[in-house]
Amino acid sequence: MPMSPLTRRELLKAGAASAGAVAMPAVTQAANAATTPTPLRPPVRQRVSLEVNGETVEREVDTRTTLLDFLREELHLTGTKKGCDHGQCGACTAIVDGRRINTCLSLAVMNAGAKVTTIEGLGTPEKLHPMQAAFVKHDGFQCGYCTPGQICSAVAVLGEIRDGIPSHVTTDLTARPAISGSEIRERMSGNLCRCGAYANILDAIEDVAGTAGARA
Repeated sequence: MPMSPLTRRELLKAGAASAGAVAMPAVTQAANAATTPTPLRPPVRQRVSLEVNGETVEREVDTRTTLLDFLREELHLTGTKKGCDHGQCGACTAIVDGRRINTCLSLAVMNAGAKVTTIEGLGTPEKLHPMQAAFVKHDGFQCGYCTPGQICSAVAVLGEIRDGIPSHVTTDLTARPAISGSEIRERMSGNLCRCGAYANILDAIEDVAGTAGARA
């Protein structure tokens, strides 16, 4: 018995059903792929050697370990503080090869072979570093949490100026910058604190620099 021809509506419905049947496996595969967790790769570990406060230290660390966590967790040098952990407060400042850095933004493996100085390496309770003594003399301490980073930064700041490194406020880039209040303020601006004794910190740094009373 001959079949009656399909109407246009029946033809469209049949076509849509066929297309859906073809598309469903792909949709199902995509859904399964989205819900299947990607296998985690094991952490990569690497041996790293640094000179910290005059002593050579060597540890095997996860390559994602920041220098800050290396100092605090591996070496138990907790004087370097973990503040914002985003490089914005300066509490984690240490001196690496003579230059201050935010240790939270630097990986330990990036500093292999470097010379690192933390607040513990500047002085001792019995023999303070001149900058530490100046902070005490001028009451530059605040809550104390940010002070180690400020002292490390202050020591390096004077070194930067003496080495002729210009800052944002240096007017003559061809001449060695002078140790002035404006230079010190600008270079210390990366060390933040909610307390309010910044004038005393400036006094302490100028005392060590030998420019006290000549503030610009």
